Amino acid sequence: MEALRQDDPRRIGPYTALARFRETASAVQYVAHDAAAGRDGGATGRPVLLTVARPGLAALPAFRRRFQAEARTADRLAGGWVQPHLDPPADDADDGLLWTAGPYVPALTLSEAIEVVGPLPERAVRILGAGIAETLSRVHATGSVLQGLAPRTVLLAEDGPRLTAFGPLAAAAAAEARPGGQLSVRLAYLTPEQVEGEEPGPASDLFVLGLLLAYAATGTTPLADGPAAEGAERIARTDPELGAVPSELRDLIARCLAKDPADRPTAGTVAAELALEGAAGLAKGGWLPERLVAEVSEQELRVRELAEAGQSTDAPVSDQADGAVAERAAGPVDGPVGTVPAGEPTDAPAPADAPSGTSAAAPVGGVALEPANTTAPAPAGDTRTTQLGDIGRHVPTTDRPTTQLSVPRELPGPPAGPPAGSSAGLPAVLPPVAPMPPHPLPVPVTPAPSPAPAALGRRGLFIGLAAGAAGLVVGGGGVLAFGSGDGGTTDDPKPAPSHSGAAVAGLPPQPRWVYRHPLAEPPPLTAALWNDRLLVVTSEQGAAGIDLRTGRRVWESADAAKGRAALPAGKDLCFVAGPTEFLWLSPKDGKVVHRAGYADQFTDTPGLVVSYIAGTFGPVVWFTGSHKVTVKAPPPKKGKKRGKDTQAVRSYLFAYDVLQRKVLWRTPVPTGRGPAAPVYRLIATGQDDFVVCQSAATLTPGEVKAAKGKAVFRSFDQKTGKQRWSRSFGTITPDAAALGDDRDVLYAAVGDDLQAFELPAGKPKWTLNGTTGTPYGTPVATGTLLHTTNHNQEVGAVERETGRLRWRRSTEAAAGTTAPAVTLSTTGRTLLAADASQVTAFTAADGRRLWKFQDIGTQDPKGPTVTAPYRVLASGTTAVIQRDRIFYAFPVA
Repeated sequence: MEALRQDDPRRIGPYTALARFRETASAVQYVAHDAAAGRDGGATGRPVLLTVARPGLAALPAFRRRFQAEARTADRLAGGWVQPHLDPPADDADDGLLWTAGPYVPALTLSEAIEVVGPLPERAVRILGAGIAETLSRVHATGSVLQGLAPRTVLLAEDGPRLTAFGPLAAAAAAEARPGGQLSVRLAYLTPEQVEGEEPGPASDLFVLGLLLAYAATGTTPLADGPAAEGAERIARTDPELGAVPSELRDLIARCLAKDPADRPTAGTVAAELALEGAAGLAKGGWLPERLVAEVSEQELRVRELAEAGQSTDAPVSDQADGAVAERAAGPVDGPVGTVPAGEPTDAPAPADAPSGTSAAAPVGGVALEPANTTAPAPAGDTRTTQLGDIGRHVPTTDRPTTQLSVPRELPGPPAGPPAGSSAGLPAVLPPVAPMPPHPLPVPVTPAPSPAPAALGRRGLFIGLAAGAAGLVVGGGGVLAFGSGDGGTTDDPKPAPSHSGAAVAGLPPQPRWVYRHPLAEPPPLTAALWNDRLLVVTSEQGAAGIDLRTGRRVWESADAAKGRAALPAGKDLCFVAGPTEFLWLSPKDGKVVHRAGYADQFTDTPGLVVSYIAGTFGPVVWFTGSHKVTVKAPPPKKGKKRGKDTQAVRSYLFAYDVLQRKVLWRTPVPTGRGPAAPVYRLIATGQDDFVVCQSAATLTPGEVKAAKGKAVFRSFDQKTGKQRWSRSFGTITPDAAALGDDRDVLYAAVGDDLQAFELPAGKPKWTLNGTTGTPYGTPVATGTLLHTTNHNQEVGAVERETGRLRWRRSTEAAAGTTAPAVTLSTTGRTLLAADASQVTAFTAADGRRLWKFQDIGTQDPKGPTVTAPYRVLASGTTAVIQRDRIFYAFPVA
């Protein structure tokens, strides 16, 4: 932290800048406060952290678009280990400022922390890695790549890590404005696939995470030793030296650093292996070494004192800490800044983990890359401003091994404008997050032999990379050249509105895997779990089997197109009910082992149309179906003509054994609206019978009138199919939520209340009063408890025998027109409530809220809005959460 310089802004939007805090290649961070908030009765002394783009870069349209796009990505990820913005990304045209505002979080960067205490303890490394992986998993769930990891973009706060960069611009090792309106951005790290000329994917983030974890655990970065010119070769070919990494972490880090992206673990796997209970859970009780806690506390004290004073530090400020050393005002907190060659902008110094100095190098892929000059002179002290003492007792300096993992400064070159009449080129600014396959940046171009940089299109974006090329340093990422876009249209969407808010309470565990149903295929019709081994997804095009352990798609079956159910048929087959036949698929490859067409299987009901599977019990499936029959006209009376035959619909309830592949029985039932077979909901399964209730949408007007608006429940014998009884209970309506249990008790929503009735007598047992206008949804039972849900977005538990309320909690979702759907984990220990906006997990016994989960939705601002509700499927210690095309596998108790 240092005093404001003469040319620093004092007023930024509604905020007053107080001091410089940190610097990056593309922006300067200021400690500030909101004077207006204090006048309005707000917290006058609460500090704010402003990130202000460097003026020389902010003048470029390509930079402004990318800056705003990455800010919107951060805004969508807000929650957990990502701080929300206080304001949308601001573009103040009047004063030329481009900035964002966020709450100040007392923390040190990873590079600062290593400089202070050296390698972190194993537990701290686990929490650090789990926190980063949890955020990466959210990004990768959309098929996108973060490209924002570096020792200076990861913060270590007292309650856990924080990420501060959400794209290549914020995490750049250097960013420069080039002649011709071009923006040159050098990435901090290079991965093996990039060395080979391939695009970075989600696995690329895992490689960089492996480097960061090794750095945090040892204080040095793998693959950093050796000549810089051979850096690309080491990344692509040399195995990392991990002997100093703690043995408990070595295998995981080694897998992250695998040369083949396919061999690297997913972010969810890394998070689960490092901290199964989640980073937040493992960090309870503190996670940082005492010296770091002291450094963070001292930083917080100084910042808050500055904010409470409410005046900018234009005058000298003495360091109160014993032995403190004043920081060079020209450099960022992370370390000294390299010299700037003549002709380059002086407002864009290289960050701490970029090497200083320059030397000549051959151009690579149209952009010149240069090696680091390890003998560059130290930068001269800033004589224009008064210097402010360091935030702690110790001034962090550049970590040498980490510094070697950056691309050197780019040589200034001739203008790289577009050729006359050229319209070729890739978009100057891509959406911050895009669906799979990941294309955050275009494919690297092949290096040209000519020493002159190749011309870029008007809105061109290129990555210059070459394995073993002169000037490529270990870990150095490519140079991105962003076209200016002046005078032309842009594909970049207008900034989306900000949705910043408080971080969601209760960070969810990271998914073990994420499966995205291909966009080229129709959306899923049904999803079911098969024997705790497969997730079977059906669509209009076919069925697909997803390995429940890995989330990988292992087979496809076009034969199962339009399948409406996927059920276990013993241990070896998967049963699917299609529109014209039953199928038995192999769980290994999805091939059809048996098939039974309805025309062949149900010969006594020709033309059978299977309507709906009501439910299952063991190997038995209950479903309704109908077919048309010809009703003969009665014999005519003497002297009269014979009448015409008519067509009528006959409906039946079937019991079918999927193991024996035969019909057990069928029983006639009243035909529903349409006319078509009625749709039955399974309400309860008893010892020798089962109870169903007809869906209100399939009731005929006559049935509604005869029942006087009440629901009719029907009981059928499991062995014979004979109807045992049919009756209504209380004033339960046809569309009311209802559930029966194995104790012959029916629980149903009656008005705003939840009532229990004895079956089949219908005698009321107890009533749980509800809130006006917020009826109950379908409950679930386990042990002695009945778990409830209502339209007020509340879940709870009552005693099944007495109806006494044990607990009730709000999901904190907005009140809706439906109640959350509640699901119990297989063990019965975790209750998950899913609605249109989120999934909330509670302990089933006492209602303690564990976590909330919300996916970040579509990343393309022009893309469709996802409105599908969440759905939960439980299997063992896994809860599969579905939202539209995306499936997340979460660990649960």
